[in-house]
Amino acid sequence: MVPWKSLDESKIIAAVLHDVFAACGKVGIIFNSKARRAMYNYIERRVFSEGLCFLTKTLPRLGKAFDKALSENTRLSATSMGFRAQKGSELPRFLGELFNRVLRPDGTVLQDPCVLSVRYIRQLLYLFYKYELPYTNEQEQQVISRFEKTESDLSTVDQMLDAIQRAINDTSFTYTRRSKSSNQVNVAREAKILLSRLFSSFDPKDIYPRHGPGAVATKQQLWDKYRWTNISARITRMYPLDEYFYSSLGHVCDSVKEISSLNDASLPARVILVPKDSRGPRLISCEPVDFQWIQQGLGRAIVELVEGHYLTQDNVFFTDQVPNRNGARIGSIEGRYATLDLNEASDRVSLELVRLLFPPHIYEYLEACRSSSTVLPDGREIELRKFAPMGSCLCFPIMALTIWSILTAAAPDAYTRERIYVYGDDVIVPTAYAADAMEQLESFGLKINRDKSCISGLFRESCGMDAFKGYDVTPVRLRTVWSSSRSPSSYTSWIAYANSFYDRGFYSIYDYIVERLHQLYGAIPTKDMHLACPSLSVATEHQRPIQSRSNLKLQKLEYKVWDVKSVVINHTSDGWAMLLRYFAEKANSLNQRMLTTQAEEPSFEGDSPFSVSSYTRRRTSMLVRRWR
Repeated sequence: MVPWKSLDESKIIAAVLHDVFAACGKVGIIFNSKARRAMYNYIERRVFSEGLCFLTKTLPRLGKAFDKALSENTRLSATSMGFRAQKGSELPRFLGELFNRVLRPDGTVLQDPCVLSVRYIRQLLYLFYKYELPYTNEQEQQVISRFEKTESDLSTVDQMLDAIQRAINDTSFTYTRRSKSSNQVNVAREAKILLSRLFSSFDPKDIYPRHGPGAVATKQQLWDKYRWTNISARITRMYPLDEYFYSSLGHVCDSVKEISSLNDASLPARVILVPKDSRGPRLISCEPVDFQWIQQGLGRAIVELVEGHYLTQDNVFFTDQVPNRNGARIGSIEGRYATLDLNEASDRVSLELVRLLFPPHIYEYLEACRSSSTVLPDGREIELRKFAPMGSCLCFPIMALTIWSILTAAAPDAYTRERIYVYGDDVIVPTAYAADAMEQLESFGLKINRDKSCISGLFRESCGMDAFKGYDVTPVRLRTVWSSSRSPSSYTSWIAYANSFYDRGFYSIYDYIVERLHQLYGAIPTKDMHLACPSLSVATEHQRPIQSRSNLKLQKLEYKVWDVKSVVINHTSDGWAMLLRYFAEKANSLNQRMLTTQAEEPSFEGDSPFSVSSYTRRRTSMLVRRWR
């Protein structure tokens, strides 16, 4: 391997340390030369003996303990995290100068902790937390085993939910004393009323079906998704074949022979493992193509309803993370809001819970277009007790509405109800309500991730915002592993990482990454050139001249730069299939714009041309040299 084409993780963290030392010196936190050398040597020694696990697992484990001390006022113990403690203290010697400005010797938070020290500690500890290293067979099996265990756990939950449903249906059933069971029934009744009000004027048949961008369980090619070979009878009972799966009656008439040979079985979903981070893979479900078609339409319609309905528009979000981010920042100032995080949230919303809470006229459509079983990577097929695993278009909105309805129904007053914010499994509630909120969610089979939930102290995290005392202390987390050969994902990711470091004032690591980028890719443009391609924040001493030319036709100066190009596949299907694709992907978006625009004649200027025979396959992008 050519030396300058490699990127040493130890040098990356050393460059970040250099930036921390420089920044700390400006505010009076002094690291003498001996302490600096000792810290560099310590990192190199542990990386040499433990490998990248020190950076991807050991340091983040200390980071989580540090966050817990900030958010729950628990004691931090260095020795329990695998670090040597300072003399007469529970705090680690590693970064001890910074830890001492945040925590007392007994590991609890100081009365006036240093925000900058929190920021620098977290940046160093979480730098490689999301690193996408290859995962082992053992890690794969652990993920699959957790998935199966969750299914097993839901059987007990379903029995409890069934009892609640019977109590709700029994109009003569009353409680003479307050108990956990009576509280569950009352909360379930109120949640059911809330969701009934939300969906009172919603027509689940008024949808625009379409295909999603991901793979499907039935493994069709992109163009084959629009030619039906299997449509489940469960779906067509609710969504008739001629109305939702064909472009027109002419299409139906010309496809009579094809329709007569259609299979109407309910095919299983297919579980796949995709890279997540150094801790292991993420489990995703690929839906059968006929289920995906309807799920996309129904899921989008529900999202549009929720984001525009007076009951939910200020509390449940799908496309805007800003409210939750602001809630986390405000909560970190005075502790008024708590942030809750759910563990395995999508896998713990059971079908019985959806049946219990959602109105019957909505539930029957939700149930009709969900996969009832899935095939594991080892070929085994299992029945699903959960409503929908991650990968279904209905998973995210139904999970969010389930959480919102339970928390809102259990809230003690209007003030609390108005200050519940839900974005997927990221939840913000008033701190006074946090303990009761966690209890309510867990009483319906959901599981709180207490290590990431912040209910006290002045640290909060939600939707990518890590806040302490009102300041953003979110670290830059490296995810994409550096590639020694030219790669579009590596090129764009590491430019983004460099820019993020620069924006946070980490200039040494910015220079180090930029130097390696220039050595491997040559000249790279900067943002002041205003080019539509990946660009660096500022030029450095390693900047190389970029080839340029004058374009007389456009009357502008152009530069030859690296850009990312998606591989376009051209495939011509029969006319009806192409018309169905046009209606699903282009015409529906135009109709939606016509309905939602405030202008009498909406403008479509700037719309990119749409070709029914062009397809873009995911993860097939490539680097090309272009004039920009």
